[in-house]
Order: sequence, then structure tokens, then C-alpha cells
Amino acid sequence: MIAAVIALGAGATAYALRAPAEISVAVEQGPVELSSGRLMFVDEVSGRVASVPLTDPSGPRRVSSLSCKRFFTAGGQGLCLADASGPLPGSTAVFVDRGLAERRRVEVDGVPNRAKLSADGRMASWTTFVTGDSYAQAGTFSTRTAIFDQQTEAYASNIEGTSVAGMKTVNDMNWWGVTFAPDDRTYYATMSTAGKTYLVQGDAVDESAKTLRENAECPSLSPDGKRVAFKKRVPGDGARPWRQHVLDLTTMVETPLAETRGIDDQVVWLDNDTIAYGLPGEGIWAAQANGEGAPRQLVPHASSPSLVLG
Repeated sequence: MIAAVIALGAGATAYALRAPAEISVAVEQGPVELSSGRLMFVDEVSGRVASVPLTDPSGPRRVSSLSCKRFFTAGGQGLCLADASGPLPGSTAVFVDRGLAERRRVEVDGVPNRAKLSADGRMASWTTFVTGDSYAQAGTFSTRTAIFDQQTEAYASNIEGTSVAGMKTVNDMNWWGVTFAPDDRTYYATMSTAGKTYLVQGDAVDESAKTLRENAECPSLSPDGKRVAFKKRVPGDGARPWRQHVLDLTTMVETPLAETRGIDDQVVWLDNDTIAYGLPGEGIWAAQANGEGAPRQLVPHASSPSLVLG
């Protein structure tokens, strides 16, 4: 709960949250819009979509009235995956315009987890947990991943029926973390079966896919379409047993990022050289895609980053 509101002057306000420790963030007055150069995210104090200029990410933020668990923006629009109202667990995928006004919504089973748009905003995907709430232990969760074409309104509410070359479709298959190629047809995603995870390349039109490699989760395609950032399972933290890597899709050579903390997130590319991601309780961070340098914090007390382009 919000314990206090402290005026900072110059149009800024700090919200102090005491759960479990005091959190204060500076908030400036002003509209929250999908304006070029703004870094959008979910404010951890309020649970609402907020933004900062990428040129000053640690500065005062603007906070909207739109509540989301995950938010992503591309093509001049946004996709908000939120908890549905009601006594049973459920989600709502809300499409919004540049001013965050609702354009359409889709009711979805399960708990919100991932949300993504293609670069032009045409294709949308979201993942929910139908059972469980973590990818850490195979066999302890079940996901449901949808793909929605806003142009044709073709809607696959669960892509688990996708035909995977060389594999039989079995009941234990789970899919999550879709990322789209520029052709609005090709996508990359995670598929798991028999205790293993695979990076797959899929075709949203003919509902087919092929595996590219094992041990890859939550892919995110680079703006130039040449690389995929993904989390790879490594020895270490049992709750977050992953390290982020970047895979060259031509050579299939992987590069570990400098970030060594376990990241359970579908990262985003700020440009062809920089990756951003959320860490629970640590805010939004950035790392170089070539594995060099050191991670740096962008926005404290925030998650689900997404940069407005154009």
C-alpha cells in the first residue's frame, strides 16, 4: 500500500511504499504517451504503465492509469497483459493506442507472463501460466501462448498444436516467449517437452515449426533480425537458473552477456547493441549484446521495459 506522498517541487512527486521496505520514486506530472525515445515500463510502486526518457532513465517518471503485469510497445501501439477481474485467475490482453486509450481487448485464461508485438505492431503474442508460476522446474507448470494477427484477425488462442518437424505433438508440450521477425509471419519461441527446452522457428500462417537448438528460453529477436537473445539454463541459483546469451542465427555461435545474475525475463533490444531486462527488486538493467562491459541500472523499481521507436 502507498504509505505517503511527498512533494518534491518542480512538478515531481515521490511515492513512498512500505512493503516490505520503503520505496520512493520521483514522479513528474504529464501525459504518458508512446512518444519516440521514451522507455516504457511497469512501475513497481503502482503497478501501472510509466515512462522515462531514455536519455535520463533514472530521472522522474510519468505514471499512467493503465495497470499491467506486462507491457510492450511497437508500431505506435501498446499491448498490456493484465490480471482479469473476477474470482478465478485470468488475464486480459488490452491493445492501446499512442495515448494508452484502449482499442480492443481479449480475455485469456491463466496468469499473465509474457507479451510481445511485431515491429510494425501487426502481430501480437502473449503467454500465461495455466498452472504454476515459474519456468525453473520442468513438469511443474503449464503455459498457454497465443498469436493474434490484428490485420486479418486470425487468432490462435493456443499454439501448442503447431506441427514441429521431426517431433510428435504430445501432451507435455509447452510453448512460451514468442518474438516476431519483420515479415509478420516468421517467429521464434520456446518449446519444451520431455524435460528439455528448444528454440524453435515457427510459421504463424501454416502453423509449422522447426527446432534450432536445445536449452534456449524466452527468445528476443534483434532489430536487424540477425541475432536472438535468450536465457540459457546454467548451474547456479535453483530459483533462477539462467544466464542471458545472444545467438547469431547464421553461425549459431552464442555469446554470454556480462550479466551473471539469473534473469527470468524476455529481454528487449534497445538497439542492435544493447539489451534491457528486469530483475525482481533490482529494477531495469542494460547490458551490451556483445558480452563486453558491465551491466548498468536504467530504472529502479520497474519491470517490463519497452522502447518507443518512431
